[in-house]
Parts: sequence; C-alpha cells; structure tokens
Amino acid sequence: MSISISGSPTAGAPAPAGLGEWEHLTRQALAAERCGQGALAGCLHRRALVLALSLLQSGRASGPSADSRMAAFVVTHLNLADLHACAGEIDAAVDHLGAAHRTLMALLRDAQAGPALQQAALRHSRETHAALLAHLSAHGSHPGIVAALQAGIQPFPLAAQHAITVH
Repeated sequence: MSISISGSPTAGAPAPAGLGEWEHLTRQALAAERCGQGALAGCLHRRALVLALSLLQSGRASGPSADSRMAAFVVTHLNLADLHACAGEIDAAVDHLGAAHRTLMALLRDAQAGPALQQAALRHSRETHAALLAHLSAHGSHPGIVAALQAGIQPFPLAAQHAITVH
C-alpha cells in the first residue's frame, strides 16, 4: 500500500519551491497506481525521488524545512518499495527500503549534518524501521533487510549522541 502525502508537513499550506513539484509528481504517481498503470507510476515516483534527493541535499534556509525534505525522501522510497513489492520485485523493494533507512542512519552519525536534519532523520527513522520490519514479516528474511536493520544498531559517535535529543 502506497503512502499518501495528505499528512505531509505541508498539507494545507502553500508548498515551498521544489516541494510543491514533488507533491504534484507523487500525487500523479499514486493516481497512476490506482488506475493500474504501474509503469507510469514507477516513472513518476522515480522523478519524485530525484527531486526528493535534491531537496534533501539542499540546506538553504529559505527552502523547505529539514522535516519536509526528509519526509519527501522517505515517502518516495517507501512508495517505490511498495510499487516494486506489489509487482513481485522483492529485491528492488528491499533496495528502496534499505537505501532510505541507511541514509537516515548515516545522517544520524554525520558530525557535519545540521541538528535539524538529524532530528528529522531520527523522527523518520521510525517509519523506515517499521517498513523494514513489515517487509520482513510479509516476505521473510532478506540480506538487504538484515543489513539495513543492522545499520540502525551500529554505535553512534559521542558527538552525534549529544546533538540528538529525543522528544
């Protein structure tokens, strides 16, 4: 089941540049999925992923919040994973689940990442962790799932531990 964007941090508010385009692409992709157009949905989700990656890497103060950028990144990977899993492409689904979770874990360990981005990574890591466990439950063990879960249990550097506060 694909993730809706109606609960995104920008729902109901004008989307900042880039994020509005991401939302539009994601809505189009989800509509294509509902109509049984898997190839079109995949193409649109991949375009949304390129944009989400660009948003995640941009740290402009005038742009979308760190949480909005992280949400776009995570939602797109989870949507692509769902699309691949529904098509029976388990390895591709695992690739997206693992990439999302490993990226968040790397950001949590990155001393150069800003505190807002690390806080967003921590919040969204619950979603990626849950998605990994759900995939494991539905499809059984897979080396990519195990590796992504192990990425979450690696020790954090002392500096990162002090930068992250749990709310």
